[in-house]
Amino acid sequence: MFTLAGYIPFNATSQAHAKATQGLYAQKAAYEHIDALPYMCIDLKTFYASVECADRGLNPFTTNLVVADPDRGEGTICLAVTPALKAQGVRNRCRVYEIPKDITYLKVKPRMQHYVDVSARIRSIYEQFCAPCDIFPYSIDECFIYIAPYIKRYNMSSQQIAQMLIDAVYEQEHICATAGIGSNMFLAKIAMDIIAKHNNAHMGILTKTLFYRDIWHHRPLTDIWGIGSSTAQKLARYGVFDLHGVCGIPNEIMLREFGIGAHTLIHHAWGLDLCTITSIKAYKPQHQSISNGQVLMRDYSEAEAKSICKEMIYDSCLRLIEERNTCSCITLEVMYTNTPLAQINSIDSVYLKNRQHTLHCSHTLSYHTASRSILEQILDTLWDTRVDKDRLIRKICITLGNLKPQAQVTPTLFEGDESHTNEYKLAHATLAVKHKYGKNSLLRGTSLLPHATGRQRNQQIGGHHA
Repeated sequence: MFTLAGYIPFNATSQAHAKATQGLYAQKAAYEHIDALPYMCIDLKTFYASVECADRGLNPFTTNLVVADPDRGEGTICLAVTPALKAQGVRNRCRVYEIPKDITYLKVKPRMQHYVDVSARIRSIYEQFCAPCDIFPYSIDECFIYIAPYIKRYNMSSQQIAQMLIDAVYEQEHICATAGIGSNMFLAKIAMDIIAKHNNAHMGILTKTLFYRDIWHHRPLTDIWGIGSSTAQKLARYGVFDLHGVCGIPNEIMLREFGIGAHTLIHHAWGLDLCTITSIKAYKPQHQSISNGQVLMRDYSEAEAKSICKEMIYDSCLRLIEERNTCSCITLEVMYTNTPLAQINSIDSVYLKNRQHTLHCSHTLSYHTASRSILEQILDTLWDTRVDKDRLIRKICITLGNLKPQAQVTPTLFEGDESHTNEYKLAHATLAVKHKYGKNSLLRGTSLLPHATGRQRNQQIGGHHA
């Protein structure tokens, strides 16, 4: 594996950078042959909608189908729309009310657990042809696969291997897949996102030469993997609107604007990627955390939101104990409703306009703990001292950070008494009941309040109906 310092001096000029790039690809010449590209990215086309069509024996390319929860009203986001609707101008992830009224379509409720199960079955299809160590699931419907070892094994080209997997998925699950093939993971991903998804063959190929020809000047930049609207806006300030332009920005400016992320951005602009599936699987994060967040279905008062926060810290502490972990840091993030200025008087409007829209605060302990009572007390203090009592709240997120296994933690004086011992016993008993009879079999009284969300969230996966 090449190191950053080994083949690309980051403080070099763009010309030197290009020269180093040529040297890298000279060493990888074997992978530049279009039939022997080593990486593939495979994606399931409009996955949720395709699963629903497959279950009903429908063709997603001719059926108008939307996956959206009808119980959430017309403002809910469509989790997926079929290619047939996309062809009529309907955006994926749009709101239901944004679909033109003259289009007739079938609206189905999301079934997240079913999608997870189908995704697992499709992953097992990939494993019929490739070893698990060469497969990296990027999302529920997308995988990277290192196919270099299988070119000789199957006596096939990269394209033939990709087609073999696409055909296997369709034959066994009746779902259409698209694939991108490239010299590295970045090129494989871009080949899939920009080329494969917009041609009838459902396959895209990118070598270094093809990347410079077809992608270097592609616009908009936000089509490129890893470049969001914020990054694109910063680049636009320097008159840069494509990857070719990124290569011409001085490295000092890139570092100042994007920090450590500038390294990845520059490498991608040159069609390079240091990352491999082996390095991804070997990576061990320096710090781990447990996050629990939710966007509320309406504006909540401070008092209502606080009871929601108590539900969330209770669930987070149960998870902490279930995973036999402890934490030493708790973070609270609250997003206020952006109240329209027309709804408040002129004096308040100036006051509210100058106030923060999102609150972010944290507390770090000098020891590690999994005690719910201790963590609840800290969260109560953060809430009471930092949250604005006069504003409505729409989003809450709690994070327990600096995790450490219980086996590596020495109990402190705070947790040595009988009350904390009983607390842990109660938590384990609660988990046992929930595992046997379901998450809603044992609830705190606050979860029965009209504005509580715990019961509904226990029946969801990723915030959507399970």
